[in-house]
Amino acid sequence: MTARNDGARALFSLTVPEGKRLIAKAVAAMPVVEKARHQGRLIIANGITNGYIAEEVTGQTLDKLRYTAGIVTGGEYSVTSSETRMAPLCFENGQQSSRPWPEVLADFTDEDVFIKGANAIDLSGTAGVLVGSPSGGTCGTALGPLYAKGSHLIIPASLEKLVPSVEIAVRQLGIGVFDDTLGTPCGMIPITGANIVTEIGALAILFEVDAVQVSAGGVGGSEGSVGLVISGTRAKVSGAMKLIKSIKGEPPIG
Repeated sequence: MTARNDGARALFSLTVPEGKRLIAKAVAAMPVVEKARHQGRLIIANGITNGYIAEEVTGQTLDKLRYTAGIVTGGEYSVTSSETRMAPLCFENGQQSSRPWPEVLADFTDEDVFIKGANAIDLSGTAGVLVGSPSGGTCGTALGPLYAKGSHLIIPASLEKLVPSVEIAVRQLGIGVFDDTLGTPCGMIPITGANIVTEIGALAILFEVDAVQVSAGGVGGSEGSVGLVISGTRAKVSGAMKLIKSIKGEPPIG
C-alpha cells in the first residue's frame, strides 16, 4: 500500500476550553517537560492555560480562575484577587517544591523548564504578555535569568490569540499612555526565542500529524473557536480524532 493510500484527513473545530485542554496535554507530554519534572526543575507560572497544564501534570483538578493573575473577562482587562490566588506550581527532582518560585528559578540550569502563558502571538514567533504591574509582573522577574541561563521557555497559547504583530502591539501599550480604559491599563512585554505551543504544535507533539487552521470563531459557545484540518497516516489521524472526541465538551471557565 502506498503512503498516499494510507493517508487520511479530518476536519474539526475546537472551542477555547477544548483547545486549552489539548495544548495542556501536549505540553505535559513533552520530553523536556517530563525530564524537568522528574529530574530537574519545572515552574508552571500563573495563567489560565497553565492551570490546565498543572492539572495534566499533577492529575488533580484545580480552580483555574485562582491560578491566574491577569485576566480578560467581562470585556475588560482585570486582575484576580491576590488573597485567593494560587502560587505557581514548582517541581524539583520529582517532588513538588514548597519554595517560592523565584527561589527555584535562581537555581535553574539550561535543562530546566519555565512555562508561561501569553496574551498574544504572531506569525513571526513572537509572544506578548500583558502587564499591569509597574515592575513587569512575572516576566519582569523571570525573563532575565531564563535568557541568561539558556533555560527552556515554553509558551502555551491558543491560535485564538494570534495578532498581526506583537511588535506593533507593544508600541501601542503602556500603563500610563491612555486617556481612558475599560479595566486595568497595561503594557506588553514581547518574548522571542520561546517554544510557542499552539493547537497545531500540540497535535504534532502528540500524534505527529500535520495541522492547518482553516477557520476561526463561532457562536453559541464556539466564540473564539479554532477550525483545523489534520493529515497524516490513517492510524495517526484516527488516534488524534479519538483524543479530540474525548475532550469535546470541555467546560468553559466560570
